[in-house]
Amino acid sequence: MQTNHKAKINQGVALWRKAKTLIPGGNQLLSKRSEMFLPNQWPSYYKRAQGVELWDLDNRHYYDLSIMGIGTCVLGYANPGVNRAVKRALDAGSMSTLNCYEEVALAEKLIELHPWAQMVRFARTGGEADAVAVRIARAASGKDKVLFCGYHGWSDWYLASNLADSKNLDGQLLQGLEPQGIARGLKGTSFPFSYGNVQKFKQLVDEHQGEVGAVIMEVQRSQTIDIPFLQEVRNIANKIGAVLIFDEVTSGFRVRTGGLHMLYPVRPDIVVLGKAMGNGHPIAAVVGKKSVMDAAQKSFISSTYWTERVGYAAALEVIRQYEARNVPALICKKGERVAEALKRIFARHQLKIEMTGLLPVPTMVIKEENPLVVKTLFTQEMLKKGYLASNVIFMSSCHSDKILNQYLVAADQTLGAIALWKSQGILEEKLEGPVCHAGFKRLA
Repeated sequence: MQTNHKAKINQGVALWRKAKTLIPGGNQLLSKRSEMFLPNQWPSYYKRAQGVELWDLDNRHYYDLSIMGIGTCVLGYANPGVNRAVKRALDAGSMSTLNCYEEVALAEKLIELHPWAQMVRFARTGGEADAVAVRIARAASGKDKVLFCGYHGWSDWYLASNLADSKNLDGQLLQGLEPQGIARGLKGTSFPFSYGNVQKFKQLVDEHQGEVGAVIMEVQRSQTIDIPFLQEVRNIANKIGAVLIFDEVTSGFRVRTGGLHMLYPVRPDIVVLGKAMGNGHPIAAVVGKKSVMDAAQKSFISSTYWTERVGYAAALEVIRQYEARNVPALICKKGERVAEALKRIFARHQLKIEMTGLLPVPTMVIKEENPLVVKTLFTQEMLKKGYLASNVIFMSSCHSDKILNQYLVAADQTLGAIALWKSQGILEEKLEGPVCHAGFKRLA
């Protein structure tokens, strides 16, 4: 595939500039905005995607060693088996007055994967499903206040935390976010705590005694799993009559088929699944205990396109492939290999970069003096070599040994150049555009 990646990218950059005049922010997902990667240079749009390969509007070819559709496509882009299942669903009619039977089949399968649960509700996206889970938890507990740890989407219940303190979400992957458009009456209804900090959690419980109805948290993201912490949160939630929700929109279907929490001795009342479950097709699930899930009937939780067939058909095929091929073990092995190789590269070039994250999501933590400059340069130079690359890699079963070997060679060359430029004091001079944005800052 001979493609000149050094040639100036025109169509993608031009279309992104146009998009920002027509669509607030330019697109529908902040994590896909060009400024998060390489301002004024990122290709932004694709014509075709297959496996871990993409072709942009100028027909340039890239290997995706970054976020793989924001972590959705573990089986690779346009997976043939998933495509066949989706096409069958489309040909049979993706929507009708009656319900699709795949909805029941998927509910049964998810309960089989999580034997502690008895009921399931579905949505299309992780953010929707988190909002549904919190609504059910409040209905079941009869209490309003929510304690949370980690990132849980864009909904009012979550962003309302910044009404009380504009820095509340700074430690939850949302630094600098302004809660504009959130009703002021929601102030004082949601409060953050940090993973592993039992004392902070207990303090919040004491401060809001008798009012906490839901506790929602990620089981693990970048940190090492803290089982005693999870057990203590579980015990306290039981004691105060709060519903414990594990948000596994990101972690689910990576280390295990279904929820990551099933590898450990702690069970929630509800687990939320999404992203990888549909391999690029919209589907999310709220899986929980019957005693809690029945409370959904006390509220109004309903949406037309939650009944559409394609997501259910895709998810059933995804789970079939996961079980047939033991996909989690495969991507964990790939991720561990890449992380260990990158550690050796960092050490060889004396760069202050560490690796963290789940095994199938190796993540670079850049601790250099100008981390965003280093990140931008890495993306910039890897793009010239034909890679979509950032500080996070969502591993796919389609990342072959050959592709990973080539990526590691390119990364070694790029990081070597960055180390040289650093020693010469010319890092910023090597930037060919603005530095990438950090966090969820406003994008102009």
